[in-house]
Amino acid sequence: MPRKTKLAKLSLEAEQREKLKAISRSRSAPLREVQRSTILLLYADGNPITRIQQLTKVSRPTIYKCIEKALAAGVEIGLKDYYHRPFDPIIDEAAKAWVVNLACTKPKEHDLAAELWTYKELARYTREHAPAAGHFCLANAAKATIWRILSENDIRPHKVKYYLEKRDPEFEQKMQEVLMVYQEVNLQNDQAMSSVEKTPPKVITVSIDEKPGVQAIGTVAPDLPPKPGKYNSMGRDYEYKRFGTLSILGALDLHNGKMIAQALMATQNPPLVATSKSPTQPV
Repeated sequence: MPRKTKLAKLSLEAEQREKLKAISRSRSAPLREVQRSTILLLYADGNPITRIQQLTKVSRPTIYKCIEKALAAGVEIGLKDYYHRPFDPIIDEAAKAWVVNLACTKPKEHDLAAELWTYKELARYTREHAPAAGHFCLANAAKATIWRILSENDIRPHKVKYYLEKRDPEFEQKMQEVLMVYQEVNLQNDQAMSSVEKTPPKVITVSIDEKPGVQAIGTVAPDLPPKPGKYNSMGRDYEYKRFGTLSILGALDLHNGKMIAQALMATQNPPLVATSKSPTQPV
C-alpha cells in the first residue's frame, strides 16, 4: 500500500479544472505545462504520488515541487517556473569586440603564414594573446566560442567574396560605348528580320572571351575499369604527363548566335611526368 502524503489537499474550482484539462490535452502548449496540469488534476482527484509518477512518467521531486507551488501560490503558479535571474555573461562585450577586431584582420598581419583565418586558428591565437590584452575571460576560448561571437556579428573570416572595384575613371564612358555597340547590333538584327531579302550584315560583331593557362595533361598508364567485388570505381594511375598549357578562345556571333571556338597550345617538349597524389587503390 503506497504511503500517504503529508501535503494538503488541492481543491479546484470548476473553471480551474476545465482550464487544466484543456492544457493537459493541448498539443501546442509547452510540454512542462502539459505535465504539470496533469499532475495537479491527478492530485486533486486524490491519487497518491506513486500513482501520479506511474501515469505521468515524471520524477517524484518534480511532482512534489509542482504540487507545493500550487498549494502555496495557486494553480497558475504551479504551472510556471520560478523567476530566476540569469548569470552574468562570462565573456564581456569588450572581449567580444576584441575577437571581432582580430577576425577583421589578416593572419599575415600577426606574423602568421595563413592568408585567411580559420575558427581553430582564431581560437588558438585568442587563447595565447587575449589575456595579455586584458581579456582574461578568453583564456580558455574554444573554437565554438569564437564561432558564436562572430556569428552574432555576421563575420565569416574564412570565406572570400569577390567585389568589383571601379579603378578606371573612364569606366562610365566605356560602358556606354559597349552598350551602344549592342544596341546597334539589335537594330541590325531587327532590320535583317524585317527585310524581304536575307542579306548578310555589312559589319559582323562578335563577343570574345578567353581562358588561358589551362593544363594539358594525359595519363601514363591506361585506366582500369571497375570490377564487381573488387573495385567499385575507375582506376587511374597517379602519375600523369604534362604536355603544356592551352588557351581556349571563344567568340559569339551576335547576329546569328553561333559560337566560334579555338584552342591554342603551348607545348612542352619532352612531356613532363608528374604526380598528382598518393595512390588510394592498388592496381
